[in-house]
Amino acid sequence: MFVLRSAALFVLAALFEIGGAWLVWQGVRGDGGSGGRGWPWIVAGVAALGAYGFVATLQPDGQFGRILAAYGGVFVAGSIVWGVAADGYRPDRWDIAGAVICLAGMGVIMFGPRGR
Repeated sequence: MFVLRSAALFVLAALFEIGGAWLVWQGVRGDGGSGGRGWPWIVAGVAALGAYGFVATLQPDGQFGRILAAYGGVFVAGSIVWGVAADGYRPDRWDIAGAVICLAGMGVIMFGPRGR
């Protein structure tokens, strides 16, 4: 149950953080960087980024440094997936290999045996 809850919270955190950053990007720069979509997008992005901060506190492990370090792997892989879904980004084999390495690191940091 620990692993499932933690994984679900990491996914939710990624949706808020990556989505929030994407909304701010769209608000400031827009799709092609030629003009943003404006303040409503920026405000929505800032709200999502704030929600990310709260979701991170729900992790079952109480070590802030461990949670943020492990989340880094989820963020890397999630950012690539978000780019594919939202912007039509096409990762190459190096992007995918890097994401897999980051997720493996997340697993070691978060779920390695520690005598629980």
